[in-house]
Amino acid sequence: HSMRTRGKDGFRQPVDRLNLHTTVAATSPVPSSVRTALSDPAWRLAMQAEFDALQSNDTWTLVPRPPGVNLVTGKWVFRHKFKSDGSLDRYKARWVLRGFTQRPGIDYDETFSPVVKPATIRVVLTLALSRSWPIHQLDVKNAFLHGTLRETVYCIQPTGFVDSSKPNHVCRLNKSLYGLKQAPRAWHSRFASHITSLGFVEAKPDTSLFIYCRGADMAFLILYVDDIVLTASSPSFLHRIIAALRREFSMTDMGPLHHFLGVSVQRQGDSLFLSQQQYMLDILERAGMSNCKPSSTPVDTHSKLPADGASVPDPSQYRSLAGALQYLTFTRPDIAYAVQQVCLYMHDPREPHLSALKRILRYLQGTLDLGLHLHRTSPADLTVYTDADWAGCPDTRKSTSGYAVFLGDNLISWSSKRQPTVSRSSAEAEYRAVANGVAEACWLRQLLTELRCPLRRATVVYCDNVSAVYLSTNPVQHQRTKHIE
Repeated sequence: HSMRTRGKDGFRQPVDRLNLHTTVAATSPVPSSVRTALSDPAWRLAMQAEFDALQSNDTWTLVPRPPGVNLVTGKWVFRHKFKSDGSLDRYKARWVLRGFTQRPGIDYDETFSPVVKPATIRVVLTLALSRSWPIHQLDVKNAFLHGTLRETVYCIQPTGFVDSSKPNHVCRLNKSLYGLKQAPRAWHSRFASHITSLGFVEAKPDTSLFIYCRGADMAFLILYVDDIVLTASSPSFLHRIIAALRREFSMTDMGPLHHFLGVSVQRQGDSLFLSQQQYMLDILERAGMSNCKPSSTPVDTHSKLPADGASVPDPSQYRSLAGALQYLTFTRPDIAYAVQQVCLYMHDPREPHLSALKRILRYLQGTLDLGLHLHRTSPADLTVYTDADWAGCPDTRKSTSGYAVFLGDNLISWSSKRQPTVSRSSAEAEYRAVANGVAEACWLRQLLTELRCPLRRATVVYCDNVSAVYLSTNPVQHQRTKHIE
């Protein structure tokens, strides 16, 4: 068979001769896809490495199947791991449980697990640059296998690795496995409890950020599932932290930050350049537009997208590309408004919306070398720019507000979002945009305070509407303004 699976950057990569979605019951024979993998030396080695990691981690205990228990099934998932330049890194085989066979309230309870906010990453990188701190990235091997389960869960033995002396036994899980609904939460709880035992404190504005500050030693740790960015006040202190983490978890020090969450990070003197060029090339290839003609702008500013038109032939392709473009705004604020506009119609995309999406792709074709620059700057000032278009949506008459927040000279946060209610004047639309920008500024000020970099001066918020400025200065409540008090 020829299937496709997701690579490190989130996009699908070809995996030949492997059927990735074969259902395997506890007593079923080994499927042809797994037999093919077992006969291939590279895949066999990857499967054996995964099974050995599960055994060494004491992930389960083989027991006779208790009567009446729910047995969670599983499957082997095969992936090609790629480097930042798109070249093949290694083969990866993973034993994954089918979470949909779990019973709520019995096999799992809470499943939520936090992930770090993009603005937090940019703030931490800006502070590290301003202080000339080393920035390293770490990768936890088999991260979800470290989580401790609170519930009793039984699953089948891995296909192709059934114990010949106990073929009818089942696995009672001691640790979490990939595919379990509570696996992300269990891993995050385990890591957070250990990192706090080392002296780190969980930041209140972002619970995926951990801060260490004792005397002259200071460190910031960002956690995104199994990817970690660590920066410290000195190289020796940074390596002491890495050594302490290695004593508890199996992890790899990837060296200075260079590729994180599909984002390429290049050091250019005293600055960092964040780029998703390979990600953009993958999007264009998926859309079949690798050789398209570039566009000079991402959106037509003279007209708004209508809600009518002929339906697109493949709505799932539209939604897939629109979702991919959303993640691209991590380093491309210039397409934030255009992507927000096409995402408004993901439930029922029409031909004008598809044309707007293709225009964004043609704009990316001509701007593949663009990205986000983070300079070494003084993080003493926080500045917010806000704007809004009044009744910009031709169907709902709702306005779109946006803001851009700068810490020193670095752009660290931005947004383009349709307002939830209809504004009855341009002043009201602008006033709501200012309120959104102020809310983001308040959160960032709190974050900077916890990062031991409190702002000494007030945050300036710029708005190009005189009425909104007067309204914020003189809150006179009368008939025209009391509804936005």
